[in-house]
Amino acid sequence: MSDYHQHSDLSLLPELKKLDGPGFDGFVALDKTVGRTDGAVPQKYRELIALGVALTTQCPYCLDVHTKNAKKAGATREELAETVHIAAALRAGAALTHGLLALRLFDEA
Repeated sequence: MSDYHQHSDLSLLPELKKLDGPGFDGFVALDKTVGRTDGAVPQKYRELIALGVALTTQCPYCLDVHTKNAKKAGATREELAETVHIAAALRAGAALTHGLLALRLFDEA
């Protein structure tokens, strides 16, 4: 990770929980959705979906966790590569549609 994002920042998690326990607990509960094993979506795909989202949100910690978890769940390098390109296509699609919004806003100004 870059100097801006340091793995040691994760040591601040207890402090964050201390500062806002209910908010932290809510995040942790929501985050557990990915790791569920009782859902209809198999674990490997849950992790690949999480990885795709992490790629679009550009969270280095999520990339770290979900790449490793996808591999543990049986994902292949080829599946990871396809996930990268699917995420890139969706991110590009969002830029395009926001470009259409920008054009309309420009015309309305």
